[in-house]
Amino acid sequence: MAKSGLTAVTTNATNDPTILEAWVGREQTCYETIDLATMNRLGMTLGIEPTLKAGDPIAPLWHFATFIEAVPANQLGHDGHPQRGGFLPPVALPRRMWAGSRITFGAPIPAGADATKHSTIDNVVLKEGSSGSLCFVTVHHVTSVDGQVCIDEEQDIVYRDDPDPDAPPREVKPAPTDADITRTIVPDPTLLFRYSAVTFNGHRIHYDRDYASSSEGYDGLVFHGPLTATLLAQLATENDETLSTFSFRGVSPLLDTAPFTIHRRASAAGADLWATSPVGGLAMTAEATYR
Repeated sequence: MAKSGLTAVTTNATNDPTILEAWVGREQTCYETIDLATMNRLGMTLGIEPTLKAGDPIAPLWHFATFIEAVPANQLGHDGHPQRGGFLPPVALPRRMWAGSRITFGAPIPAGADATKHSTIDNVVLKEGSSGSLCFVTVHHVTSVDGQVCIDEEQDIVYRDDPDPDAPPREVKPAPTDADITRTIVPDPTLLFRYSAVTFNGHRIHYDRDYASSSEGYDGLVFHGPLTATLLAQLATENDETLSTFSFRGVSPLLDTAPFTIHRRASAAGADLWATSPVGGLAMTAEATYR
């Protein structure tokens, strides 16, 4: 994958707001051919037969498996993510998560097409929350093919402290129970491994059970937030609807320890969607509008 544009110089990780806020406005442009084989592997990971052909539009949120940041192994951090610095600000807080996105769909992205992705750091905000320090980074991505915008996305990344082992359990927010459609998802480790592989995601919480438990305090392997969102988008379009917009927000993590459910309910604008944990807690919310 070739890259051009302004990329930040790697610096030591820090929580100094003056340094981190200087990343606002940084830009990066990447170029990539949307690989047909990768898209079919993603489809098979989701249980879909590999029938995608060159020129066929990829499904909603399958662009998460494109324009992957990849660095040599010696440039990875302890958690499996690339070391801090580069395009994203070098936030020193140890835990990094994709909190959500707001996506507008333009033209379809054809498999096999040459695409361009222009990214800008829109905002960096440091806060103190009930669980410790937090840093929110908003990145604006625009993906286009032949000069036509296909995806316009605002992505929220959150950095946070390690969990306090003495802190009381977080209160479970109950999920809605009035869905029109419900599907059960079995989050087995093979599914998590295959999604990590097809998205080249090295974050150890998704495949290293000892690390997920001892270093990050989870009771199992963590189901990828973008994968949950992709399953919700799949549910939103299972009757061949065409998305105009799709937004999602992670509420609480899902684990591989038991099946969970995803839900769809008609709304005035399109559809409300959500994921429910095995104990009835709200794990992710999403909204879809249609053309």
